[in-house]
Amino acid sequence: MQVLNSIHINAPIEKVWDALVNPTKTKIYMFGCEAKSDWNPGSTLLWEAEIEGKKIIFVTGKVLEYKAPHVLRYTVFDPNKEMEDIPANHLIVTYNLEKEGEQTILTVIQNEFEGAALGRERYEEAYNNGEGWNPILEKIALLVEDKKA
Repeated sequence: MQVLNSIHINAPIEKVWDALVNPTKTKIYMFGCEAKSDWNPGSTLLWEAEIEGKKIIFVTGKVLEYKAPHVLRYTVFDPNKEMEDIPANHLIVTYNLEKEGEQTILTVIQNEFEGAALGRERYEEAYNNGEGWNPILEKIALLVEDKKA
């Protein structure tokens, strides 16, 4: 099982890449969460938001691959769900970026649901009735195309 979505974005690949790794920008399209990491493979990645003056970590993970501006791969784990924080329960998110003329093709794949705790439930959440990552990708496109996100 995997969730796979792609979008053509009218922006340079470097600008799209910046939107993926810049916490100020991730906050705009990722439900108010800032992606915090030094982005070195093996490093921790935290998706953190401030709610009512309190910092809350919504997702944790590890950076698996960082090849700017083409590939970003990391694990994700929801510490707020009742499951053990072990590697088998971490899902994998991969962003692939390709330059096509003046556009960038951004593809996101989320997988490793099989064998993970609550795997089917987590797949259904990510699949989002067939929408998958499309709402997030559309917000990224609006952001980097300098339109209102």
